[in-house]
Amino acid sequence: MKRIKSDKIILEDRILDGYVYFKNSKIMDVTSADYPVSEEYDLTGLYVSPGFIDMHTHGGGGNPFEGSVEDIVNGCNFHLEHGTTSICPTISAAEFESMARSVHNIADAMEDSRVKGTILGAHMEGPYLSPKQAGAQCPDFITPPQEKDYLPLIEEYGDMIIRWSYAPENDADEKFAKTLKKHGIVASAGHTDAIYDDMLRAKENGCNLITHLYSCTSTITRDHGFRRLGVIETAYLCDDIYVEIICDGKHLPPPLIQLIYKIKGADKIALITDSLALAGTTQTHGFMQSTEFIIEDGVCKLMDRSAFAGSIATADRLLRVAVKEAGIALLDAVKMLTQTPAAILGLPHKGSLAPRMDADIAVFDDDMQIKHVFAKGKLIC
Repeated sequence: MKRIKSDKIILEDRILDGYVYFKNSKIMDVTSADYPVSEEYDLTGLYVSPGFIDMHTHGGGGNPFEGSVEDIVNGCNFHLEHGTTSICPTISAAEFESMARSVHNIADAMEDSRVKGTILGAHMEGPYLSPKQAGAQCPDFITPPQEKDYLPLIEEYGDMIIRWSYAPENDADEKFAKTLKKHGIVASAGHTDAIYDDMLRAKENGCNLITHLYSCTSTITRDHGFRRLGVIETAYLCDDIYVEIICDGKHLPPPLIQLIYKIKGADKIALITDSLALAGTTQTHGFMQSTEFIIEDGVCKLMDRSAFAGSIATADRLLRVAVKEAGIALLDAVKMLTQTPAAILGLPHKGSLAPRMDADIAVFDDDMQIKHVFAKGKLIC
């Protein structure tokens, strides 16, 4: 058995001065008690946190998750160096055959021993989105749900697809949402122009997550003078709906992050990077599928600068923005990167430092700079 010693061990409700004991890939105990061990890592003065879980990222370190198995492996390992021990590689809207090939590659990467952390499964962001809320998604590939496409893919790779973002207003009979629920795939309302009634119907059929709130999500509109609530208001009204936010300090200004936190609370918010492949590189120009973008002011923008195209953030940056710019308490900020996404994705052995949990651990200093990462009980960096 090994242990980490620190006076800043982050638990769900407090910071502990003590030890994290682990053996192989599992945490055995988290306590101030002194047990004999074969090896100790003295990390006194550094914060010891559960490993971060990024539910929404398109790549990093120059590696797109729609690319080859090699790209996926390298992209996941890049993010691990920034504290992300569990990850959902995200596939943007494209020709469905191309998206299916990407799922196949992610499935292969999940079994690849070169991946140092855990690939949780593919996140399909499209193609069943709203053209009115396309954002950086290519409108050429956006369609209503097509059972002839999604059903064979889910039947073959359902265990490898962990979540699917879609526009509920285009799933009028809820056949798609019901299929996701049947196969244990998390349904998320994203790139959607849905109104309140659409969202309630989707929620009844298992959709209880909003993809990047405020980014390509509808708000209050008027129909012949009558106001109709959108996705944002539905998220606030329904206490049981989770939201994810791009907490890079660009997509949402700190006061808006504070507002979301005040209304929803840390138990219902997951922080995500929504990073593109160029995160962690010096490049300033690239493509997401067929959408061209530039990097400017620390964020990805469409070429005409009309909207953001994604982020270049890593998980540690999300934590810094939440704590240092939005003023969120450290324990809650960590929860939104660990315990809450674990709850959303149904991961009973991830998200906290406790007995029988996976030994995935991020270690950082007072400036939230990553110093060490343990994945599956092994010191990676």
